[in-house]
Amino acid sequence: MTDQQPETSPVATWRAPGRVNLIGEHTDYNDGFTLPFAIAASCTATVRPGGDGLRAGSAQVDGEVAIPLTGLAEAPAVPDWARYVLGAAWLLRDRGVDVPPLEVTVDSDVPSGAGLSSSAAVVCSVVTALDDALGLGLAPDELLALSRAVENDVVGAPTGGMDQLASLRSREGHVLFCDMRDLAAEPVPFDLGGAGLALLVVDSRAPHAHADGEYAARRRGCEAAAAALGVPALRDVVIDDLDAALARLDGVGAEEQRRYTRHIVTEDARVLQTVELLRAGRVREIGPLLTQSHVSMRDDFRITVPEVDTAVEVLLAGGALGARMTGGGFGGCVIGLLEAEAVESAAAQVEEAFAEAGFTPPVAFTVTPGPGAHRVDG
Repeated sequence: MTDQQPETSPVATWRAPGRVNLIGEHTDYNDGFTLPFAIAASCTATVRPGGDGLRAGSAQVDGEVAIPLTGLAEAPAVPDWARYVLGAAWLLRDRGVDVPPLEVTVDSDVPSGAGLSSSAAVVCSVVTALDDALGLGLAPDELLALSRAVENDVVGAPTGGMDQLASLRSREGHVLFCDMRDLAAEPVPFDLGGAGLALLVVDSRAPHAHADGEYAARRRGCEAAAAALGVPALRDVVIDDLDAALARLDGVGAEEQRRYTRHIVTEDARVLQTVELLRAGRVREIGPLLTQSHVSMRDDFRITVPEVDTAVEVLLAGGALGARMTGGGFGGCVIGLLEAEAVESAAAQVEEAFAEAGFTPPVAFTVTPGPGAHRVDG
């Protein structure tokens, strides 16, 4: 991807979705397994030629941000939202692509801070629109690598790549079984309607941020545990060897490393079990695995907050087959696998419980698996 001389099209508009992660939390940066799917909420990015530099605009933010073609290094005060929008163009220029003056605008309805990957939706919509507008013809792996680099290198968010995979490669009616070591992604049927079920999302409205210190601390802790165990990543500790691995962890930080290791190893196993059930069309049987995942996130990884724990407890008490927090943690959303006719009642029960606890009122909605990034014509 060097020394390319793109021919800029008049305009290119692409839409990329947010995602729900059915199961597999914090396993992505441990080279493990995840099971996300795209949702209807999405970001639309439009790239137009013109001006004398790079200009970013967002329907969700007042004003515009302009930087010279030399890139963000010459504009250190650029806010994070504009780095998400302009980062791909900057990286392309650094890699030898002759990026001309451009205006990039985005419009997103993915709730920010809800754990539904609003940032990846922005980045993936921009990357695919830029690829189209500049006629680069980037391969799927190149689109993924560029999208990840924007979040990791330009913005500084230590995400593991699952969000970008889901936003770029999801398929309608399927979850995406992702092996984060080799970035293989297999669509697996997820027919909620055929099973008489619905997946309810409850946005707890509690704050959520991937780039904060807690997310990074979990990643460092997992890496330290893997190093102490002498494996490339915690994915390499198989479930049958978990007890022996935990016993080998000692010294400073060992208690924390044991908790992190137990979550990652058991979570990988839960993803694999969920995939096998879905391949067999046994959608109803995944519920207990979702709930086990939440308990592990709450007790071992310690990334839940009272709002999400309350939502899970209320959903389960109301008859959900399973429920768990989804996303990076410390706020965000909960998902509940419910009988389709029970959705309205379950949402009302969660709202009542939040009111009694004095929490911010939640927002509840159902989701079904949708397509990944695609061009918007007209």
